[in-house]
Amino acid sequence: MSFKNILAPIASIVGVTLIGIVIFLGVYSWPAVKFNGFSFVVKNDWNLGNLYANPVMHRGHLIMPGAQYGILFLIVATLLSTLIAVVLAVPLGVGSAIFLSDGVPAVLRPWLSFFVELLAAVPSVVYGLWGYAAVIPLLSHTVFPWMAKHLAFIPFFAGDTGSGYGLLTSGFVLTLMIVPLITSTMRDALISQPRGLREAALALGATRFETMWSVILPSTRRVLIASSILATGRALGETMAVLMVGGGALNYLPNNIYAPITTMAAFIVSQLDSALEDPTGMAVRSLAEVALVLCVISVIVNGAARLMLYFSGYQRLGGGGWA
Repeated sequence: MSFKNILAPIASIVGVTLIGIVIFLGVYSWPAVKFNGFSFVVKNDWNLGNLYANPVMHRGHLIMPGAQYGILFLIVATLLSTLIAVVLAVPLGVGSAIFLSDGVPAVLRPWLSFFVELLAAVPSVVYGLWGYAAVIPLLSHTVFPWMAKHLAFIPFFAGDTGSGYGLLTSGFVLTLMIVPLITSTMRDALISQPRGLREAALALGATRFETMWSVILPSTRRVLIASSILATGRALGETMAVLMVGGGALNYLPNNIYAPITTMAAFIVSQLDSALEDPTGMAVRSLAEVALVLCVISVIVNGAARLMLYFSGYQRLGGGGWA
């Protein structure tokens, strides 16, 4: 048996596992999918109903009286917090990678790089505790009032700054969690670029900044997109950190950047205990549908990023194929 034939089944485990998880979520949540219909993703109306009453038959399904399930507020909060995190993390990550690859002495580079990679290994609950104890007081007492005063001309930045829990706080914490992923990946890509590229650009009179901006970074464009995919995936699925700093908003769309939120992953954790009290099982199956929707969003985001990767390589070769 060839080495390729040995590795092929091992490599397929990840894909098969993912497919199995999606199939399980689809099968398990199917009664909830039929009951909730399309309104599940366009309504803000999550209500477990009266858990102390007797179940009733509604639209062909046994549910608790008053039970309704709508998760638009979860989808919006998840996408907005992820967007904030990625928008903040990409420039920070790229800048940190440039500093580590070209801005520090070679003797210090391994130590600083190790520190960055260590940040990526910190458990999310630690970030959540740090956000609760340090970030929320700082933002609520200093940063948010300043932003509301000086950036009020931007509609989403005006209004009540709240208590510090909310959308922007979640975005900040997620940013710190995903910056190390982008930094470590981009640093390796920058270091691996041929030395001749730098020397040729410098020989033509380019400054170090111009060399990095116009020559080195464009050659690592696909690596940047790939690292952003990984960072986006972690931000979409982050649970404990957002649960601790998001504010736990229910059936509420954020009216400004300081508003409390709940993301889909955090909501599943926070509601699972209550959902298990539903004797009909519809609440738990609806939570499984939330997980299924989150999987679909992740696949769409990753698919869009993969298209960006494809067309990036396609254009670099003048329409001839992959880079």
